[in-house]
Amino acid sequence: MSERKQLALPLPTRAALGRSDFYVTASNALAVAQIEGWELWPSGKFVLSGPPGSGKTHLAHVWARMTGGLILPSEALAQADIAQLADGPVCVEDIEIIAGNRAAEEALFHLHNLVLAQGHTLLMTARTPPAQWGLTLPDLQSRAEGAQGAQLSEPDDDLLSAVIAKLFADRQIVPAGDVIPYLARRIPRSYTAAQLMVEILDREALGRPKGVNRPLASNVFDRLFSPKLLPNDDEAS
Repeated sequence: MSERKQLALPLPTRAALGRSDFYVTASNALAVAQIEGWELWPSGKFVLSGPPGSGKTHLAHVWARMTGGLILPSEALAQADIAQLADGPVCVEDIEIIAGNRAAEEALFHLHNLVLAQGHTLLMTARTPPAQWGLTLPDLQSRAEGAQGAQLSEPDDDLLSAVIAKLFADRQIVPAGDVIPYLARRIPRSYTAAQLMVEILDREALGRPKGVNRPLASNVFDRLFSPKLLPNDDEAS
């Protein structure tokens, strides 16, 4: 009996951003502990840095739920009501994006001062530590560099498997049982590689009766990454 092609119904991606959805390993344990210990931040401010996909936004939402704080993209600072924002804890994401934007930098400077003066906390996220942001306001740059911080690194082996599993779950995908171990042994150890792999598998599995299985994963992997640079089955086992 021939298999009928299933109707392709793309489902929305919804990231799970609760504390229980964040997998803790040695590569991120310090950052998680410091976010959970937000009441002990020196001067009431903290910088969380790390590569794309490393969990900065996830931890920002964990922090916001604990503190009742607001999360704001840095690009929105210039148009924001700073006085109103400073009436509670605030997280400003992707700070490095506003480097050289005078209006946004001045808004962040005033927000920083008002939030702390009123006894609230300020969380800032970026891809890199403050010394690399290149802010043009010297007083803002010095205040950023004076904040306590933690840096998320690329995932270790345990975390990479958990990241892949979460990316599938966020897209409501249940892969075959051997797919996640197969991918975790082969793809580059980076959040970007994991996101790209899951995104393409999601797209290419639409309409396939067998969904995301090992042959499909192998096919996509071979097209994305050079097997010559990665361990083969014998080396990975």
